Amino acid sequence: MHNGRMPRRTTRQLLAVLTAAALLAGCSGNDEPKSGPSTTTTTGGSTTSTPTAAESNYLEVPDGVDLTAQGSKLSLGQTATVAYEPRQGTVAALQIKVTRLRQATFDQFVGWDLKKKVKETTPYFVDAKVTNVGDTDLGGRPVPLYIVDGQNRLIEASIFTAAFHPCPGATLPKKFKSGDTAKACLVFLSPDHGDLTAVSFRPTQEFDPITWTGEVQKIDNGTKKSDKKGSKKKGKKG
Repeated sequence: MHNGRMPRRTTRQLLAVLTAAALLAGCSGNDEPKSGPSTTTTTGGSTTSTPTAAESNYLEVPDGVDLTAQGSKLSLGQTATVAYEPRQGTVAALQIKVTRLRQATFDQFVGWDLKKKVKETTPYFVDAKVTNVGDTDLGGRPVPLYIVDGQNRLIEASIFTAAFHPCPGATLPKKFKSGDTAKACLVFLSPDHGDLTAVSFRPTQEFDPITWTGEVQKIDNGTKKSDKKGSKKKGKKG
């Protein structure tokens, strides 16, 4: 038995946030799309209603910002202009481009304390480019993206208690004002070793989601093997 002081160790944990049902159910009652007035024209006794730009936008956004239609299905590399309410009475507008989907392994989580529930998932990395096209400073806020698994469940991005270098940037920079652009990488844990079928923007339950789909790349873990082969060859030459 040793009486000396034991060195202090900092435990880094991955806090798994699996499904988003509770978050969506807890949204405020301001989920109904906001519409502006419509223009009415009369031709030959018949009345035709033509939607205005404000009516096509489901939230009030700055002039010149045209939101991508709800229900749009996009491919990787395509950009959607979206709006949501990060808090009641405040509207944010973003341009989001999902650029890459990667299936990871827990080899990338060396040094992290992974609970049993976490190990029963499949980790995915989602890369995106985000631009603030609204008037609200979104500094420090999470990127509003989810993934959809093979059972059509909405999965939230996971939370880390320290910097996770293989896939940093699940939150926006501390200052993220109008016109600012940032690259983001989000970690998702699909329960029951599930799939990633789509990336989804769905701020409320009533919102018809905007989704991105594309090839999910597998992260190559063969780097160490190739390094070993290279070192052997160098040794022979030496």
